[in-house]
Amino acid sequence: MENNQWLEAIKKALDQKFAQDITVLDLRELSPSFDYFVLATAGSQPQMQALTQAAEECMKQHGYKLGHVEGLRSGDWVLLDFGVVVVHVFDRDSRQFYNLERVWGDAKIV
Repeated sequence: MENNQWLEAIKKALDQKFAQDITVLDLRELSPSFDYFVLATAGSQPQMQALTQAAEECMKQHGYKLGHVEGLRSGDWVLLDFGVVVVHVFDRDSRQFYNLERVWGDAKIV
């Protein structure tokens, strides 16, 4: 499947659950481990759970297997590792604090 098809699908899935600041970083030229980071912000703990579930379902539908999950209990940042694609769902404060867009500042925004 073309990258842009699953990228549009994951953005749509997150948007349907009212995610804020959905950003996709193309890391293919910067990282030997990851191709993409998908970043989204949740306004509440229930929304974070809904976004996490929507992302997992969408990625599975597009052939990506969930390898590892971090942060489900913390409530401020959930990381879903699908191998070459990593989905990050943050609360507002954590998104600003970790600022992955700055950390990966050389990455192309898709």
